[in-house]
Amino acid sequence: MISSVAALALLAGGITGFVGMGGNRSVEAAQVTTTFKDVPASHWASSAIHSAVEQGYFKGYADGTFKPGSPVTKSEMASILARVTDQPELKGAEANNFTDVPEWAKNSVSAAIAKGFIHPSSYKGKLNAQAALDRGEMADWLTQGLSVVDADYGQALSDVTNTVIPAKEYFTGKLADSQKNAVAVALGTGLMSVASDKTFGVNRTTTRAEVAVLIARYASLAKTKPADLQGLNELRQVGLTGTNLNVIAPRYQKQGPEKFSESYDYNKITGDFSKVRNQELVTVTNYATAKIRNWIIVNPYVKESERSIYYPAFVDEKDKLLRGAYYSFTEYDLNINNTMSRLQAGSLFNSPTINPVTSPSSEAFKNYEISHINKLLSPKGIFVLKNPVYWGEGLLHFDKTLNPEVHLTLKNGTDFFVAPN
Repeated sequence: MISSVAALALLAGGITGFVGMGGNRSVEAAQVTTTFKDVPASHWASSAIHSAVEQGYFKGYADGTFKPGSPVTKSEMASILARVTDQPELKGAEANNFTDVPEWAKNSVSAAIAKGFIHPSSYKGKLNAQAALDRGEMADWLTQGLSVVDADYGQALSDVTNTVIPAKEYFTGKLADSQKNAVAVALGTGLMSVASDKTFGVNRTTTRAEVAVLIARYASLAKTKPADLQGLNELRQVGLTGTNLNVIAPRYQKQGPEKFSESYDYNKITGDFSKVRNQELVTVTNYATAKIRNWIIVNPYVKESERSIYYPAFVDEKDKLLRGAYYSFTEYDLNINNTMSRLQAGSLFNSPTINPVTSPSSEAFKNYEISHINKLLSPKGIFVLKNPVYWGEGLLHFDKTLNPEVHLTLKNGTDFFVAPN
């Protein structure tokens, strides 16, 4: 994905063409600088910055600095993306109809369009080319580019439409629908991440240091099959079915016919959670009607690289379970008939896995501001809303002495019944 400086020079029409990356910045150094006064070896992006400079994506300044914290404009980013080699070009790409692109950047913007990073149809004739590029638009451009490299990335952008996104803005309802898909894929691929405040920060600007890192990550992802990315697989499965069970706990499968009598209609049994999602369920008690929006499973025992993408949003590092149980987090959508207490909510289902009586107590859950049952209860433990929506915590067991089956019956007669094989 990343070419040599010589190849870039040829593509750009000569080394002097690189000045266009920074607009009319005469202070840009004429030669590639390999050390910078403001990028010590301890800088978090030091390696990526020097690599990006050596590849010709950036240049240092005449005063020996790189200015890693300076924002990158849309024109500048388009110029950088135009130089990404091995990026296929779209057949029948849209025309560059932007009226506000500076002359020096017009060819680069056209190239970025041809390579699928920028979709002019998403704009109204103006790119706002001199404005700093924010993270939301960066996610759009880069994930659109990936979808050109591999059509399955494009399919992923569609699959995550209804997914749960592990970013604070999603849980607080502040992530616009138009931004969700790109943010989900950017997080699922590891291309981008949430900040220390647990937000993705769609409106935060993107710095030179961040772009250097993103270009390196993009190059790696372009050589990676989407199916090999566990986090992306989870987000896709949740988007399509409402659960990541098949990714995190594939041992849980549809219960076999041997569990049922010959007279039972086994055709009613399903292991497909998409048939359960947002459907009215049969409850043990009649305090409320119940639906499940999403069901997230987290394995707390594996090393960090194999953890669920949802681990940081739900589980603290210190949290560990006994006897091999996994965490089960369920988003409930209840409609209370008259009044209902917390304990009565816990009686709706007879399952340690699907248990609406409590929400997680972890600091992670609190920091992501995920809907907690405590915020919906009066001091006496009575729900103050008729239609509470919140996340509950349960346990997914594998030990056969601890009732590991998950059994939900829909009002339409369908039985969701899965168990560890």
